Amino acid sequence: MVQKYQSPVRVYKYPFELLMRAYEMRFPTCEMIPIIIDTEILEEDVSPEGAVHMVDRRAKLNVEVPYLLKKIMGVEYLLFRQRNTKDLRARTLRIEAWNESFENRVEINEYCVYSVHPENPEWTCFEQSAELDIKNFFGFEGTAEKIAIKEYSKSIEKSKDIMEHFINVLADQGIKEVPQWVEPEQISNLPEQHHEVKIEIATDPNDKLRRKSSTKGRDQLMENSLGDNQDPTSKLEQDYIQMFLGKLEPMQESRLVQLKKCMTELQKAKAPPDPVVLRFLRARDFNVEKAREMLSASLIWRKKHGVDKILSEYQVPVVVRDYFPGGWYHQDKDGRPVFHLRLGQMDVKGIVRSIGEEGLTKLTLHICEEGLRLSEESSHRLNKPITTWSMILDLDGLNMRHLWRPGVKALLHIIEICEANYPETLGRVLIIRAPRVFPILWTLVCPLIDETSRGKFLFYAGTDGRGENFALHAGGLKDYIPEERIPDWLGGPANTGIPEGGLVPKSFYMSPQEFEKDQSPGPHLLENSCYNSISLNKGQVHEVLIQNQDKGSVITWDFDVMRHDVVFSVFRTKDNVKVKANTPTTLGTFNIGVNSDPEHHTSIGRGWKEGSEYFRVEAPIVCHDGESIQGSHVTQYVGSYILQWSYFERGVSGTSQDMWDTITHPQHKAKIMFYYEVLNSLDYKGSMTSLQSCQSGFSNISKASGQQSTSGVSSGVSSNLSECTARNQEAAES
Repeated sequence: MVQKYQSPVRVYKYPFELLMRAYEMRFPTCEMIPIIIDTEILEEDVSPEGAVHMVDRRAKLNVEVPYLLKKIMGVEYLLFRQRNTKDLRARTLRIEAWNESFENRVEINEYCVYSVHPENPEWTCFEQSAELDIKNFFGFEGTAEKIAIKEYSKSIEKSKDIMEHFINVLADQGIKEVPQWVEPEQISNLPEQHHEVKIEIATDPNDKLRRKSSTKGRDQLMENSLGDNQDPTSKLEQDYIQMFLGKLEPMQESRLVQLKKCMTELQKAKAPPDPVVLRFLRARDFNVEKAREMLSASLIWRKKHGVDKILSEYQVPVVVRDYFPGGWYHQDKDGRPVFHLRLGQMDVKGIVRSIGEEGLTKLTLHICEEGLRLSEESSHRLNKPITTWSMILDLDGLNMRHLWRPGVKALLHIIEICEANYPETLGRVLIIRAPRVFPILWTLVCPLIDETSRGKFLFYAGTDGRGENFALHAGGLKDYIPEERIPDWLGGPANTGIPEGGLVPKSFYMSPQEFEKDQSPGPHLLENSCYNSISLNKGQVHEVLIQNQDKGSVITWDFDVMRHDVVFSVFRTKDNVKVKANTPTTLGTFNIGVNSDPEHHTSIGRGWKEGSEYFRVEAPIVCHDGESIQGSHVTQYVGSYILQWSYFERGVSGTSQDMWDTITHPQHKAKIMFYYEVLNSLDYKGSMTSLQSCQSGFSNISKASGQQSTSGVSSGVSSNLSECTARNQEAAES
């Protein structure tokens, strides 16, 4: 694969003539360039009027390579050619270089240009491009490529320092100015002769002969990379990159210049801003082609959904203004804008049912766009590169109600959008006051977050994490946020003005018809959703049988009581329950029917004793009409687990109803819509252990240790003692 390098424009704040005097001091050798052992001039030409000076040199290089590879190569030094053409009339120096050693196995071509700055004639610009093509190198092609890139990067990083060094040497010698070349009087009076001289130089047979040895694509490289007809808007200055985009390695700068040029050619006047180009490049590990594909797809997405207008056109819904506990407040210590989100105080179901998935997506996009705008403002105000923003994620109050399935699905969908269209925008996420239920949420969303982004999530695990002023302690928020900017709800002095959240009144809810018409992708809490609907008559139960083969896995459930009251319980059987043919209660098979008798048979056998043949792993809870219940259980055994819903009788009436009355009157039926999922134990343990392994301060949440987690996460209802009794019995039996 051909490796290409394209430098940004490096600006020297010195006149061209003075810079050329400093450049020539590098020859024949330079102590600051130890790789060059020796150089010899093969040919030198000067035009009659003295304006054009061409020097053709051969350089002997001592490249550091492994001993074995050097023995296989059979040479101590590598030979390179360099042809410099200095045109004092045009005030340019063009440098061509190529390898002579192993030219049939490796092709290295380089082209550089020194020229006058287009806006300041007292400054000089430098541009550089190169190509490396290793065809066959004794089976060490990969090693040779790494060595070549490493040595080339080192020379690029040192070149500016070397030039500055010789400028200082000249200053010490009293040379601070070199006069510009002046056209000789006899030549300037005879423009025809001047024209003939240029032709004679350009068509000299010896010059053609010299160029014949360097026709390995260098002319094409010169034209494509540093040609005079290149669009100036596609170029980037190195100082600009370092000031507004940050310090980059030479090869990273090259990739940025290449992608910038590519997008300018594709988008013409609508090319994306440089920070955006760099963000997509970082997201694809500086792979130009992959970044181009990702950025092009994102630009199409932005145009299709009118994202560029969202800052000016988005109207914040009243329910968001009053009940969404998130907002921007000042900057962190690095100058990044900070978004505060009190997720634990957010009524996820209420927000989603009020504005729909599409509304939640628009809200998120507005936050992302505002983050980009605020980052740019901070960068200009502080005169340093700021391209990301920070988030404080307060999880105090987070519980299983936040895992309402449509809300989680909407979150996953939004994460996919942000990962595809807003890569590398989050500089840091500080997660504080996380409860034990957090690992389940992290397990669900973690696979959709890029590995690089996961490394930016920091979790505060100090022992004083729930103390009033934990944010002000060493290792706490004050290490990242100015103390005067820490919110009052975290023990700081700042009043952020961010809403406190709380339950959203149902008066804000969309009607079922409106909710169904929500055009955003993803599931809805309706008949065609991921939920299953069942009805229960008096005395009936509905069960989901889960054959668990993964000790430590997490069973999660989420259901809404649509009518009447029900009792929900979770059981484990001592022995595996044998699944009968066409049994509708096995994992993933429901065959829902209102009055189907087999649907409501229990898997718990007649005569079974609780605490012996079966065990209640979650205490029964009564769920009332209209309630939404979420919960989970960390399995401790391999075997059969049962999720059970049963009809709940509200009390004893004066007269009993007969069976026919119970079946035929809808008001006596209970109805629920439910969803369940089993999470892999390895995913859950990794998330839980990463929380437990943190001792104090903020730690990287994406790095999980190899320790086993024994902490369970439940719905907040204490487990029945029968499970503990069962463990003691089983231990005695074993």
